[in-house]
Amino acid sequence: MNRNILFSGLFAGLTVAISAFALLGTSVTAIAGAPLNMEKIEKTISTNLLRLSPQLQVKSVRPLASLPGLYEVQVRDTVFYTDAEGHYLVSGHIIETATGKDLTQSSIEDLNRVDWSTLPLKDAIVSGDPNGTPIAVFTDPDCPFCRQLEQELPKVKGIKVYTFLFPLESIHKHSRAKAEAIWCAKDQHKALQTIMLDDKQAGDIKSTICNNPIAENIKLGDSLGITGTPTLIAKDGRIHAGGFSAQQLMDWAKKK
Repeated sequence: MNRNILFSGLFAGLTVAISAFALLGTSVTAIAGAPLNMEKIEKTISTNLLRLSPQLQVKSVRPLASLPGLYEVQVRDTVFYTDAEGHYLVSGHIIETATGKDLTQSSIEDLNRVDWSTLPLKDAIVSGDPNGTPIAVFTDPDCPFCRQLEQELPKVKGIKVYTFLFPLESIHKHSRAKAEAIWCAKDQHKALQTIMLDDKQAGDIKSTICNNPIAENIKLGDSLGITGTPTLIAKDGRIHAGGFSAQQLMDWAKKK
């Protein structure tokens, strides 16, 4: 395997001695074929990371096959990297330069899968290919990144989209009113596109006051740990925060 790996996005203030991992790897990897004592390694890492911050509560630890001596640590819904003793902490994404694959993002998606069957699809606006691969999208009508994604969706083929209106009122004060107007419109998807693509206001679309699931959608998003939009969920439960191009979305949604 090509091991040209790029570390990016390090925390400010953390001194990371990458070269130390190679030296540490010699002492902590299996010697003469002896198996790693993962229970001991996880306990050591957990103890030492807590010295840095009480918020670094370790949920799981696993060695990285592509970088011997380096361990992936799950803390809440994200991952960090460290040596077997927890002496060094690396924060950021590991990118495999040969393929461009984001190894960190793949790990985060695997660690935070959602049970698709628990999603209340009746509370979502349905669009796209009726027989396509389903995805869920949590979107805010006033989110600029959501609008960029919405521009890409008409180009997508073979994908069925369930859009959960998820207004972030703390930063977009008009988004709740727009979300309710979209839901209560006769043609919900057209209303969504009118507001998000044509930059219209709630009063610009034909809508009435009706019972709507916006409050339930907000509770659902909070329970799933969604804090920003757009956030996408694949049929197999993978979560992706942020937008995609049309091709990237199709590749991601249909990934096995």
